[in-house]
Amino acid sequence: MLVVSACQINPRKRLNPTSRGPNPKHSASQSPMATSSPPPPAAAHGALTEQKFLEMSPALSAEVVEALHRGGFRRCTPVQAATIPHLLSHKDVAVDAATGSGKTLSFIVPVVEILRRRSSPPKSHEVLAVIVSPTRELSSQIYNVAQPFFATLKGVSSMVLVGGLDIKAELKRVDEQGANILVGTPGKLCDVMQREDTLDFKNLEILILDEADRLLDMGFQKQINFILSKLPKLRRTGLFSATQTKAVAELSKAGLRNPMRVEVKTEAKATSKGPGQQELGPSKTPLGLRLEYMICEASKKSSQLVDFLVQNNGKKIMVYFATCACVDYWAVVLPLLNSLKGSPIIAYHGKMKQGPREKALASFSALSSGILVCTDVAARGLDIPSVDLIVQYDPPQDPNVFIHRAGRTARYDQEGDAIVFLLPKEDTYVEFLKLRGVPLTERECPSNTEDVVPQIRSAALEDRNVMEKGLRAFVSFVRAYKEHHCSYIFRWKDLEIGKLAMEYGLLQIPSMPEVKHHSLSLEGFIPVDDVDVTQIKYKDKAREKQRKKALKRKAEEEAQTPKPEKKRAREKPEKPKRKKTGKQRQSIQTKEDLDELAHEYRLLKKLKRGDIDEDEYEKLTGFGDSDGEASYGDASDLDERKERGNKAQKNLKQRGKGRGGSRRFEGKSKMRSKRR
Repeated sequence: MLVVSACQINPRKRLNPTSRGPNPKHSASQSPMATSSPPPPAAAHGALTEQKFLEMSPALSAEVVEALHRGGFRRCTPVQAATIPHLLSHKDVAVDAATGSGKTLSFIVPVVEILRRRSSPPKSHEVLAVIVSPTRELSSQIYNVAQPFFATLKGVSSMVLVGGLDIKAELKRVDEQGANILVGTPGKLCDVMQREDTLDFKNLEILILDEADRLLDMGFQKQINFILSKLPKLRRTGLFSATQTKAVAELSKAGLRNPMRVEVKTEAKATSKGPGQQELGPSKTPLGLRLEYMICEASKKSSQLVDFLVQNNGKKIMVYFATCACVDYWAVVLPLLNSLKGSPIIAYHGKMKQGPREKALASFSALSSGILVCTDVAARGLDIPSVDLIVQYDPPQDPNVFIHRAGRTARYDQEGDAIVFLLPKEDTYVEFLKLRGVPLTERECPSNTEDVVPQIRSAALEDRNVMEKGLRAFVSFVRAYKEHHCSYIFRWKDLEIGKLAMEYGLLQIPSMPEVKHHSLSLEGFIPVDDVDVTQIKYKDKAREKQRKKALKRKAEEEAQTPKPEKKRAREKPEKPKRKKTGKQRQSIQTKEDLDELAHEYRLLKKLKRGDIDEDEYEKLTGFGDSDGEASYGDASDLDERKERGNKAQKNLKQRGKGRGGSRRFEGKSKMRSKRR
C-alpha cells in the first residue's frame, strides 16, 4: 500500500503526521492549508496511479505529453501526481519519496512547463533554471533524461557542468555558448559562478536540489550557500530526496517560502517475526522490493558471497563494498575463482578517473547479466536499467545510504531483490532498520557452501598483486569500520581480526596500529606454513622486473652507506648549586632537630614499656660507649636524658595538633602496642 501525504510546512510548528486513508492500495491526505486535490489511488497491479499525464491539472502542454508518451510514460507515479501540480501552481515543494519512485520526472516536467509559459524567449546567457545534484553520474543522468523534454523548448539551451573536466575549457564553453538551463554538481556550479560574469541569474524561475539530504550535508553546505546567494529570492524551489529528514531541517537555509511537503511511503511490507511467522510494518522502500538479511561468521562471509552469486547466475547484480580498496581487491579475486570464471565482473568506485568510471557504468548498463562491484558512489540516483539483485556485502557507514543502495533495483513499477550480509554481533542492525521504516526478512545461512579461501590464498601465492591488494583492502575495511555512524552496533573493538583475515584470504595478518595496540581477537586465523612473502612475485613481468630493480637498488644503497654509529647521549653538565637562603637553612635545621627529638621520644617510649633497658637506651641515644657498657656519670645524666625525651614528646604533640595529626600519631602508637 502506498501512502501519499501533502501538507504545508509551517517553520514554527512541527510537521503534521502522515494520515492513512481507508483505501488498501493507496491513500492521500492533505492539510487544510493545501489548495490542490489529493492524488488519485494507485493501480492495483503496480506502483502507478490512475492519474494520466494527459489529464493532469494544471494541464501539461501537448509537446510534453507527446515526449512522455514516446518515453513510455502515460500514467503518473504517486510522487509525480502529488508534486507536479504544486510546482505548476507557484508553490515550493519538499519531496520525500522512496528511491526509484520517479522523482526525476517530477521536477523535469515542471521545469519545462514553467519555461514554456514565458512570454518571450530568453537571451543566450540568461539562466532560467538550475538543477543541482551531488554526483557527476547523477547530473549526467538527469541531463540525458531531460534532453527529450528540453528539446521541446524553442530558443532555450541547456548545459551540464560536472567535475573531472578542465575548468578553463568549461568557462570558455559557457562564455561562447551560454545556457538557459544549468544541470551540475555543486562544486562545479559554484566554481563557474565565481569565475564567469557573463551568466545572468536575475530572472531565474526555478531551482531544483536533487538528493537534498546529501546536498545539505556539511560537505556541500558552503557551495550551496554560495549558489543560493547568487539567485533571486522570488523563485520556485524544489527539494527531492529518498531520506528527507535533514533536508526538511534545513529548509530555511535552502530558501523555501511556505513549502508544501510531499511524502510518499510504502506500507504493509512483510517482515519476519520468527520461524514461519510474518508481520506487516511501514516501509520507505519501493513497493516491488524484497529485502533480506543473512547472518554468517566473518571467516565464511566470502564463501557465502560466492555461493550466492553462483545461485543467481544470469542476473544483473550490484555488490556493494565498504571502500575503494575492497572493490579493487574483489574485482581481481572473484574472476579467478573456479565457480565464477567467465562471469563479467566490473569495478566501479570514486577513485577511478572520470573516463574509466563512465566506461564501467556504460558497460554494466549495456549488459543483460553481470556483476558490478562498487562503493557508495553508485548508491544514489543512478538509474541503471534492469538490475535484478542488490548485495550489500558490507553495510554502509551511513544508515541512510542503505535505502539508496537497495533502491537501484525495483525501480518505477518493477520488482527486485536486495540482501545484506551481517556478522553475528551486528544482528541488532535489523531491528534498527525496521524502526527506520526498512523491514527485512531473514535468509538462512547455508552450511554446505564451498570454502573459497584456499583458492584466494593460492591466487595470492602466485601473484604479488593479489596479495598486496588483499592487505590494502583488509586495512581499509578495518579503518572504515571505525567510522560507522551506528558505532553502538558496529563496534570495531569487537572485530574478530583472525576470522576477518581468513575472509579476505590473507597469508598473514598485517602489522597495523589497530591490531597492535588493541586486544582484538586473532582467533580463527590459520597461518600459511613455510611461506616467505618477500619472495612472492608479480605475474605481470614488467612489474616484477621493476620490483627486482628496486630491491637491487636498495641493497646497493645499504651496502654503500655505512651504518651510523649510535651517538652516545651527551652528559648534561651539573647545574651549579645555588646558595640556600637563610629561611631555607633555618627550615632544614628545624627539620633535623625535630627528627632527632622524634627519635629520642621513640626510644624513651621503648624504655618505659620495658622493651629496652637503661644501658641500651644510653647506647642508642649516643651516651653509652662503643662496647655497650654504660658511660660513667651520675644519676642526673639519666634524668637529663629522660627530660629531653619528655620534651621531645611534648614538642611532637604540639606539632601534631598544629597539623591535626596528634590523634593519628597516638592512635598508631596504641595500635603498635596492641600488636606487640
